[in-house]
Amino acid sequence: MKPEAFYNRRIIELKAKLNKLNKRKSLLAWLRLATIIAIFLSWYFLNSQGLIYVVISVLLLAVIFTRFIYIDINNKSLIENTTALVSINEAELKALAHDYYHFPDGNEFVPKEHSYANDLDIFGHASLYQLINRTNSEMGNTTLADWLTNPANREIVLLRQESIKELKEMNDWRQNLQALGTTKKIQLATKTRLQEWFNEKDIFINNKALLILQYVLPMFIITVIILNITDVLSNYTRNYCLFFTALVAFYIYKKVTLIHQQVSKITDELEVLSGSIQLVEETNFKSENLNQLQQHFKLQNDKASIRLNHLKKILERLDLRYNPVVFIPLAILLQWDLQQAIALEKWKQQNKTNVLNWFTALGEFEALNSLAILSFNHPEWCFPEIKKEHFYIEGKEIGHPLIQTNKCVKNPVHINKTGELMLVTGSNMAGKSTYLRSIGINTVLAMAGAPVFAKSFSLSTVQVISSMRISDNLEESISTFYAELKKLKTVIEKVNNNEKVFILLDEILRGTNSFDRHTGSAALIKQLIKHNAVGIIATHDIELTALKDKFPVNILNHHFDVQVSNDELYFDYKLKTGICTSLNASILMKKIGIEL
Repeated sequence: MKPEAFYNRRIIELKAKLNKLNKRKSLLAWLRLATIIAIFLSWYFLNSQGLIYVVISVLLLAVIFTRFIYIDINNKSLIENTTALVSINEAELKALAHDYYHFPDGNEFVPKEHSYANDLDIFGHASLYQLINRTNSEMGNTTLADWLTNPANREIVLLRQESIKELKEMNDWRQNLQALGTTKKIQLATKTRLQEWFNEKDIFINNKALLILQYVLPMFIITVIILNITDVLSNYTRNYCLFFTALVAFYIYKKVTLIHQQVSKITDELEVLSGSIQLVEETNFKSENLNQLQQHFKLQNDKASIRLNHLKKILERLDLRYNPVVFIPLAILLQWDLQQAIALEKWKQQNKTNVLNWFTALGEFEALNSLAILSFNHPEWCFPEIKKEHFYIEGKEIGHPLIQTNKCVKNPVHINKTGELMLVTGSNMAGKSTYLRSIGINTVLAMAGAPVFAKSFSLSTVQVISSMRISDNLEESISTFYAELKKLKTVIEKVNNNEKVFILLDEILRGTNSFDRHTGSAALIKQLIKHNAVGIIATHDIELTALKDKFPVNILNHHFDVQVSNDELYFDYKLKTGICTSLNASILMKKIGIEL
């Protein structure tokens, strides 16, 4: 089934389910009201029959009322989940129509300096990250950003490909993972708070006196109260004992407050984390990578989701300190804070070596889920073949992922050994820069383990390094020309160090005069050839193509041209072999009023 048809059908099904759930919600409200009325009526009509009849009927109706409440809570949860699923499918329909700007754009990950991120629109508005990101947690966001900025090795790429192919077929699972994450965004700050708490020294479970007091004091004060009720102890003695246990509770309260401040307000996030992990735990995966990630959640005698639910319940009990009416009696009678603090430290002792890995593993599942959605939404895209040898790249019908499919012109690429440089000449606006970005951004996707916008694509494990968008920096007093030199210096250093890089350069040394630009560009190309570098260089400098005569096995000349008819320009944006002979600058200048 095509993605569009799937999402439309899914929306119809989910909205029908949502309608039933809302009707059920209304029915449950009426049933609860009817139960309350029945309680009053039973009291009124059965009171004359005897108290026992009233008590039995009220208790039975109270049980029924409580049952209706629990059913309603579950129904509300289903309504929230189904509403989230409807929104997810509607968002994907928009994305298929190239309206993906409502997704997070990853602006927080924009690097100040990076070998290709700024040139290839990896982050920001209308970026690759915004196109593919479907993560909800900050761990997922960060993991995906890391994959797009740090190319993986061949083994990891192949493992991710296998995982993405499996998840691509698991439509319900993918959407359920997304829906769970929409409830509450899991933040990295939560992971940090837990890490800080784990590093703190335990002050309760290592104190034998406090371990004894957690049992002795509640037993003592309850015994005192019972003896007071039976007139064995006076009210004065009872009050003195209550005052004593209150002082102990207050002393404990101050100590527990420090712990509570570290781990409070994460209960909702723990619920989402637990639910997401439970979904993973209950799934039988086939791929090696998914099974390895799943193992992070499997403990010797328990599951990560159960452990997290346990922590959530402890924190919920500890949060009762926000309700003085409930908390004060519990603190005085049961030493409530002490009980929860000891439970917390026991939980920490049992889980601190595993819990941080749970955050990381879930982030990877979310990132893989995003790439699986990308693959599902674009069934015409392919998974690239990753070559062992260096260097090789070949692709057919390669398109730019950020250009609408119906407007995108696709082109090939083929460089089959080190030391080959592809020179792309062409007139203004003919498509040279877009071509470089198409190759670059698909290479980035390939190195992340994702599918690529191409009919076929093969390449070696490689890191892209580019110089395309160069701008000055007034704050650091850096001119455009010097900024480009800094970029080229990085290219040269990596090439001289024999690093496995794939170079993409657009208009070398554009910030200087034509003579220096040609001389410097030719010198750079010769140096790249000398060190067996590989890459694609787009240029207006036709004279550079003459290097083919001196380096016939190293220079690959290609071009984009333009057709002129009645002073009008027509572009086909198709890559062609050889040197460009058609220019359009003079026509464009005439059109804006420059008299030539």
